[in-house]
Amino acid sequence: MKRFLVVILALVITVGLLAGCSGKQPSSKTDTGTSTPETDTSGSDKEPASEKKSLTLWYYWETIKHQETLDRVIKDFNSSQDKAEVTARYIPFADFKKVLSIGAAATELPDIVIIDSPDHAAYAAMGIFADLTDKLKDWDGLDQYYEGPINSCKLDGRLYGVPFGSNCLALFYNEDMLKEANCDVPTNWDELRDVAKKTTKDGVFGFAMCCLQNEEGTFNFMPWMWSTGTSSFEINNPNGIKALTFVKDLIEDGSMSKEVINWTQGDVMNQFISGNIAMMINGPWQVPTMREQAPDLNWNVALIPKDAQYASVLGGENFAVIKGDNEDAALEFVKFAADAEKLKSYIDDFGYIAARRDVAETQFTDDAIMKVFIDQLQYAQPRGPHERWPEISNAISLAVNEVITGASTPENAASKAQNTIDGIIGK
Repeated sequence: MKRFLVVILALVITVGLLAGCSGKQPSSKTDTGTSTPETDTSGSDKEPASEKKSLTLWYYWETIKHQETLDRVIKDFNSSQDKAEVTARYIPFADFKKVLSIGAAATELPDIVIIDSPDHAAYAAMGIFADLTDKLKDWDGLDQYYEGPINSCKLDGRLYGVPFGSNCLALFYNEDMLKEANCDVPTNWDELRDVAKKTTKDGVFGFAMCCLQNEEGTFNFMPWMWSTGTSSFEINNPNGIKALTFVKDLIEDGSMSKEVINWTQGDVMNQFISGNIAMMINGPWQVPTMREQAPDLNWNVALIPKDAQYASVLGGENFAVIKGDNEDAALEFVKFAADAEKLKSYIDDFGYIAARRDVAETQFTDDAIMKVFIDQLQYAQPRGPHERWPEISNAISLAVNEVITGASTPENAASKAQNTIDGIIGK
């Protein structure tokens, strides 16, 4: 009966996710433009030794710098011992939760996943993640994690994962474009609309952010909702409608392209470094790639312009071990990757703020860009939290999508989303 219920729950989540998809699917390209529907970062240039246990890790990072750094961590682990060999599979973010849910129903899962923190509880509730509470109770690193990230790995007081790193969103701006338009860096919504309009010309849009109809789109919209003073679960009120209207106005005055409904955060970054966008919302994980690929671009970052209050969204990923025969071997990789000294060797290359206090305190001491993100982090909130957050998120990103395409007014989109949210949280 338990197995039957898990399968049914997985299928329900999958059907809901499939039903929520609209429009053109985003490109599954890395930041270099290379098509990578499945990138195999194999951890070794040779075939795994027969005596080694084979482990598979699933992830969704599209940025080439992320993929290269993850590959380095995997190779380091594989060469550090002779008991397990890890290989990694890239799945585009837009498909990741669907593939994981289908895998749960078909019992075709990896051994390890790197998962978006707000989705962790939902999959732990499905019973596919191993309970690590007892396995890690004596692990020295456990007490070093910040409260927010470690709590995102818990369900009903039990631990079902280990945090990887944290991040948030901020405003990136092209200093030359703003100077040419005689504009200061915007600090509030009115200023943002004004600067976006003045810098929109000659094929350049003044502003962009990812508005995909999935968690990535919700992630980029939440700061605007929260800046008005509303909560994650209240969109059909004057403040929630105000946030949707703000997005609609940027589209209608031509300051933001409708193509944002098809752009991943990586696509937005590529448009920015190509000189097609004057300002964008994005995260610190893009910083290493931008510095590498566009060393001559004159850009900077600032806090996200506010309405009633400053706001950003807490992001980050967690490691989770899939329940099954390979739990102990998979956990050894997680502990290896989460070790303080190992984290210090690679976390900056991801552009992430470490979820471990003993590592975060040593980061970015001389990096003015990353210091802005650390400042922005104090205004960042977690999404939800709720074990059915994927469904709530889907309703919110669908509302944004419908407003941008003109399928709904802000008022109608907010009402539709609220009905879905209320049905989930039991109002």
